[in-house]
Amino acid sequence: MGFDADGLHARLEALDEAALDQLGFGVIGFDADGVIRRYNAWESRATGLDPARVLGQPLFTVVAQCMNNYLVAQRFEDTVQGDTPLDVVMDYVLTWKVRPVPVQLRLLAPVGAPGPACRYVVIRRLA
Repeated sequence: MGFDADGLHARLEALDEAALDQLGFGVIGFDADGVIRRYNAWESRATGLDPARVLGQPLFTVVAQCMNNYLVAQRFEDTVQGDTPLDVVMDYVLTWKVRPVPVQLRLLAPVGAPGPACRYVVIRRLA
């Protein structure tokens, strides 16, 4: 399964943690309150942040403040009020606690989020 796979949200939801860790891109899954519930090994290696350190922490205010803006965090909030799922790919530069890193983000949320399913920020590093 790749970053560009069709139906990626449903596919990620179906994976257990071991399978999530086998993916070749970063995956951060968070709940309706923005708390990180899933954090794969690829993302941990890329950031140097141990999953035990980030699981249970707020994504946009504690772990990845560089995504707490209208381009990323606000898009998830807008999905709550919409009736279509969020599935957007965008070029972005991560800047929190690291040198600027060009990436592509894929933002994924189901219809009617928040709900029982996670929302996801999927990260493909370009450099």
